[in-house]
Amino acid sequence: MSEVPPATNLQRSTCGSGPVLLLLHGVTRCGPDWEALLPALAEHWTVVALDQRGHGASPRGDRYLVTDYVADAVRIVREEAADSVVLFGHSLGAIVAAAVAAELPDRVRGIILEDPPFHTMGNRIGGTAWEAQFLGMRAAAETGGSTEDITDSLAEIRLPASGGGFKRLGDLRDRASLAWSAQCLAQLDPEVLTPVIEGRWLDGYAFPEVLSRVRCPALLLQADPGAGGALTDADAETVVEVIPDCRHVRFPGCGHNLHRDQPGIVLRAFADFATSCYFSKNELTKAPL
Repeated sequence: MSEVPPATNLQRSTCGSGPVLLLLHGVTRCGPDWEALLPALAEHWTVVALDQRGHGASPRGDRYLVTDYVADAVRIVREEAADSVVLFGHSLGAIVAAAVAAELPDRVRGIILEDPPFHTMGNRIGGTAWEAQFLGMRAAAETGGSTEDITDSLAEIRLPASGGGFKRLGDLRDRASLAWSAQCLAQLDPEVLTPVIEGRWLDGYAFPEVLSRVRCPALLLQADPGAGGALTDADAETVVEVIPDCRHVRFPGCGHNLHRDQPGIVLRAFADFATSCYFSKNELTKAPL
């Protein structure tokens, strides 16, 4: 990957005690997106939820390629984690987590990759529902307004349907889900979405070569592509093939935001995986996971 300057003063929140678990959210989201998991995770971990550049309360950046987010996360792990860490990333955050593990094999003890989109949101995005969704989201973020205004705009985004015609985003996601997206978009730099829409988000990120350099245990959580998941079956097979120690858990019928839609199931999968990274089974059974 090319050298990029890391951002400074990135916003993060910390809770709990124990080994460090760094949470990396998806594109258009922010650190509080993990709130459904935090009480259980904080039983055994020092949980650090990051607002990535251009998101939440973090500063806006000059560039928003995946490699830029990777540079930020590498700096945080190098400078602020006293010991080895576990990385849990969703979507964009999952792609970042894999690259950080490849860059810092002696510092990253395990990674959880939740529905990483790879070229679904990279060079394969053109003409897809994802492209239409992000075009609508960028327009909503640029227009701004109240949370209600942005929620209304999101509901009216027209997505191409697999059988032809269009569907409204509001017909596919409930009002509460759209309202949370609106709260996140109210804090988003709209330019975050430009390289995604233009299909150059992954420029400089050599998939799958980056994953072949991951040496720690990995847990791959795959949403259902037929229900809005972003990780294709072919890319999931590639991840499992190139990461030497990779467990693969599928979530049939579940969409892209697994940790918000299915927090209990995600926590159980995480707990099983964590035994190989830090905890004995006896210690882990005490946690409310």
